[in-house]
Amino acid sequence: MIRLEGLTRKFNGLTAVDNLTFEVKEGEIFGLLGPNGAGKTTTVRMLCCLIRPTSGRAFIGDYEVGRDAMKIREMVGLLPESPGLYGELSAYRNLDFYAKLYGVPKKKREENIERFLKMMGLWERKNDPVGTFSKGMQQKIAIARSMVHEPKVLFLDEPTAALAPDSAKIVRDFILELKHEKRTIFICTHNLYEAERICDRVAIINTKLITLGSPAQLQREFGSGKTEIQLKNLGAKVVNAVKRVKGVLKVDVSGDKLFVQSRDPETVNPKVVEAIVKNGGKVIYVTRGVPGLEEVYLKMVGKDEV
Repeated sequence: MIRLEGLTRKFNGLTAVDNLTFEVKEGEIFGLLGPNGAGKTTTVRMLCCLIRPTSGRAFIGDYEVGRDAMKIREMVGLLPESPGLYGELSAYRNLDFYAKLYGVPKKKREENIERFLKMMGLWERKNDPVGTFSKGMQQKIAIARSMVHEPKVLFLDEPTAALAPDSAKIVRDFILELKHEKRTIFICTHNLYEAERICDRVAIINTKLITLGSPAQLQREFGSGKTEIQLKNLGAKVVNAVKRVKGVLKVDVSGDKLFVQSRDPETVNPKVVEAIVKNGGKVIYVTRGVPGLEEVYLKMVGKDEV
């Protein structure tokens, strides 16, 4: 559905996006990850035909970015970094205005506006001016606006930014429901926990493409596979037994906790627990020490913050 072929954008000699090449499948939730200044927003702006590439090509469906700009704009929806809503207009009128711009018939406009405002938990506030809404509520209105014309491809730039946990869950559920409708969803986010939960695949970029794959695949390939195991009265016999388990790369001890590193935790961890129990150990809990995608991200990008 989305195809990039050497996509590049420069600003006054500064390369913001450098030779990106990858594909996004139809009906996929795809995450674009990277630090500030990595080129995520610039990439989305090119794909939505808001700015032209300096070189390279990109396609949305059968249409080429730049050459078929109007066709692409008709079939995509965009949540930008800043909502850009009309504060004096009500939530309903904001959505109705944008739906009219896309030529959505009156009956369909009414159906879509009601549907998306209810999904965002804002139907009861439909007649209130958006300028009186909180930042999080405005974000939800902007997400509804991006979908009011029912685009085939949806671009979301930090969709849960400024949202409280309950509102963020509403947005995640909304995104997953759109996936069930076979829509293609392209998300730029710094929320790695969220990306790990909802994205089918992710690309990590820093102007250039660093790596691409499913969260599970990247964690297996690049993660340390570190697991924390809390035991009751940890002894040397148990530690030595864990070290002998095939696939264990490293074992660290801190009090009654074991930190076990392996390349394939899903296979190795059950064997580790079995070895602990056979040698008289009592397991209190087993947990991953660091979220898998966060661990991969920090290793690939080389940053100490997300």
